[in-house]
Order: sequence, then structure tokens, then C-alpha cells
Amino acid sequence: MLQIGDQAPDFTLNTTTGEAFRLSDLRGQRNVVLYFYPKDDTPGCTAEACSFRDQYQDFQDLGAEVVGVSSDSEASHQKFTQKHRLPFPLLADSGGQVRKLYEVPRALLGLLPGRVTFVIDKQGIIQYVFNSMSRATDHVSTTKDVLAKLAEG
Repeated sequence: MLQIGDQAPDFTLNTTTGEAFRLSDLRGQRNVVLYFYPKDDTPGCTAEACSFRDQYQDFQDLGAEVVGVSSDSEASHQKFTQKHRLPFPLLADSGGQVRKLYEVPRALLGLLPGRVTFVIDKQGIIQYVFNSMSRATDHVSTTKDVLAKLAEG
């Protein structure tokens, strides 16, 4: 898996609106919280997404954009976004290419896509990696702490 200090690989994926999202478009402008999750509308993934939603303004205030990635389709992401009023983009990584680029490991005996969050600074360097299937909402609190430290210095 990619580590702290690595250059974050650039990619382009479609959002729920069908627009292309390119990571490099945010370079020099905003930090990015890029979180990979297994599946829309499952208990852990919903808790994680809603936790990011509920604290989204904090992330914005810290100069960061939150971006979620799973293998679900754009249509699935649209339903999930509308149902839970998510203010940040979800990206459809249907073939799992971006998951492979970021070397996100599979979980539960290789049966499920893993849950990993990366904090990428404005220069495109990975500043933090958190990998945990069972502690979905911890992805939110720990990334806020990292962003606060980046903002300080």
C-alpha cells in the first residue's frame, strides 16, 4: 500500500453527476481526504459517509475536500448521495483501477474491498494513511487531526 511521503497517483473518475473528477485539479489549491470504502448503503459505509457529511464544514474550514471512492456505479452513488444528503463527491471506480493504483488491500479473507483513507496535501504528497474495516468513523476523526496539524505548519 502507498505510504506517507509517497506522491499520490493522479486519476480521473466520474462523479455522481457524470462529471470527471481529476485529483490533479486540486493540486496547489486544497488538501484532499481520499477515502476508499467497500459498498454504498452498508452499515459501516453509511456510518462513515454520514460522519464525513456531519463534519464536512470542519474539513472545508481546514482547507480540504473530501472524496469517497468505491466500485459502485454512478447510479448507486447517486441514490446513496441523495438518501444521505452527502455534500462531497463519490467516485465510481467500477473496474477498481484507482483502488489498485493506491494499493488498497482487500479485507475479510480477500472477499471485500478494503476501507482506507489517505490525506493528500496541496502538493499531492500523502501525509496520512488509515486502514481499518471495523472503525469506520475513526477515519473521520483521525483525518481531521492530521489536517489541523497541516494547517498549523
